[in-house]
Amino acid sequence: MAKRSRRSRPEGRPRSAPTPTPAPSLRDRVLDAALTVSAREGWAAASLAAIAAEAGLSLAELYAEFRSRPAILAGLMARTDRRVLAGPAADADEGPRERLFEILMRRFDALKPERAALQRIARGVSCDLPAALLTGPPLMRSMAWMLEAAGISTAGLRGRVRVQGLAMIYLSVMRVFLGDESDDLAKTMAALDRRLRQADQCLGMVGRWRPARAA
Repeated sequence: MAKRSRRSRPEGRPRSAPTPTPAPSLRDRVLDAALTVSAREGWAAASLAAIAAEAGLSLAELYAEFRSRPAILAGLMARTDRRVLAGPAADADEGPRERLFEILMRRFDALKPERAALQRIARGVSCDLPAALLTGPPLMRSMAWMLEAAGISTAGLRGRVRVQGLAMIYLSVMRVFLGDESDDLAKTMAALDRRLRQADQCLGMVGRWRPARAA
């Protein structure tokens, strides 16, 4: 299984003073409210009115940020994208599969505090075909950014195939993640490593992946 890199604070370096946590933006308040309502009552009960009330906003204020429930789901994906992309760059000395493993595990780590809500959202969306269809494009955008973060080009037809293939892998591993209660996400890591190796061995996908800078 691919190993996850761990970086520790150099010995003797003084700890920096904690920086004040900025107040959440209106968008973050809406996204957090959607997660709260979903975890408590389920996605079916997470109406726009319920989300606005949880966030302490009027419907007009909510409308200024998000026009629909699928837009809120897309916003959740985009926020996770930003959290992953804000992390350190992928290690150029690693191979494509190892870099992609690290980036996707960083994504699952970011999602871990939201897992209870995501479990109920996943069940709700599976019964809501329009919502499921509308979340397809945001998912593809997220996967494209994950590939680029791993130094893998998404340009051209081959890039689109990579994005679609990674989306299939991600959704498969997501099902494992939603049921993985371990502190270190061991089951999720094992599933992701297995899926990426299968893609490499059976489809030759990773072997043909080139760094984005060389595309």
